[in-house]
Amino acid sequence: MNIKNEPHKKQPNSPLHGVKLITILEVLVEQYGWERMAMKININCFKKDPSIKSSLKFLRRTPWARDKVEQLYLDLEKRK
Repeated sequence: MNIKNEPHKKQPNSPLHGVKLITILEVLVEQYGWERMAMKININCFKKDPSIKSSLKFLRRTPWARDKVEQLYLDLEKRK
């Protein structure tokens, strides 16, 4: 496991500490839907035949995309 790509795992004071990626995706899909998420974050797993499973697979392998998804989630949580 590469800790550098997952800083929230090592920092218990992080707002993402203990929040699973699947939970983040489910919340974002419920709030925005796939189409709006694809407009906010331009990645194909949100555009072409989107699913939680395919998005999880992509985001776990792609740190820059995961960072963008996590930031969108944090922005949403701040507004609540």
